[in-house]
Amino acid sequence: MNLQEAGDAPRIQHEGSTEPTGQATAMTDGGEVNLETGFPYETVRALMRKGHRIVFADGPYGGYQAIMRDPETGVYYGAAESRKDGQAAGY
Repeated sequence: MNLQEAGDAPRIQHEGSTEPTGQATAMTDGGEVNLETGFPYETVRALMRKGHRIVFADGPYGGYQAIMRDPETGVYYGAAESRKDGQAAGY
């Protein structure tokens, strides 16, 4: 997955689950998982089987701009997600 594909991929937000204890016990509350459309049905079902409440939502997600330098070639790559106004710029 390149930078642009990463920024355009469906996003996820998870909140409100049982705090991890370090013990090998099942969680008692999987919390709420907000998903953008685009996740495979199998992924959604797997999250539900683990005890998460699934909500399909357009937000609250942040924006995405990224710049990456390829360490082998020294070439810089930039990307900005298509959902919001923005640009990746550097000097």
